[in-house]
Amino acid sequence: MNLPNSLTILRIFFVPLLVVVLLSGTPNLVVWGVSINFAIWGVLILLAAATTDWADGYYARRRGEVTTLGILLDPIADKLLISAAFVSLVEMHLVPGWMVVIIIGREFIVLGLRNIASAEGFTIQASALGKTKMVLQVLAACVLILGAKHGLFKSLGPLLLWLVVVSAVASAVQYFLRFWNQVDDRVKQRRRLRLLERRKKQQDVATS
Repeated sequence: MNLPNSLTILRIFFVPLLVVVLLSGTPNLVVWGVSINFAIWGVLILLAAATTDWADGYYARRRGEVTTLGILLDPIADKLLISAAFVSLVEMHLVPGWMVVIIIGREFIVLGLRNIASAEGFTIQASALGKTKMVLQVLAACVLILGAKHGLFKSLGPLLLWLVVVSAVASAVQYFLRFWNQVDDRVKQRRRLRLLERRKKQQDVATS
């Protein structure tokens, strides 16, 4: 258990805390004369969790502490966090359910493609579009949460949400094309190897 993995696990623990704050609508406190409602607490929790996403990758690369556990848990933690945030927003009637189905569906599609790719012996690296999508998701969720209590953010939230949906679909298509090209190459290589083996066996039979 190293620092990057500890940060990833911390991000997972943020998930139920975020859900409880958003769905219970608490706490609403006055700190040093400043009113801090549940929406602000929700945004702070989400941003703290998103910061651990950046930090665990940074320290894993810098300290050479990339582990199998980290590779397994990191995408799961990301998807749990985003799914929890947007499902909570649907329950709060701030986001249409069909949009969240697209956003979460994309996450599971990409996770499935990566698992198949791993079984085939290759890795699909995160693209710039995929990373941009993650930033947009966190930003949109924060603005939508603030929109629940602060009218200033209500008009900006739907725009960011549409950007999230578009980027989710575009990045899913991009991942699929990269996956298909890699798998197609592997299938063709295996086919060529089988043909060579078959010809070799035929030659061995003919010369025996």
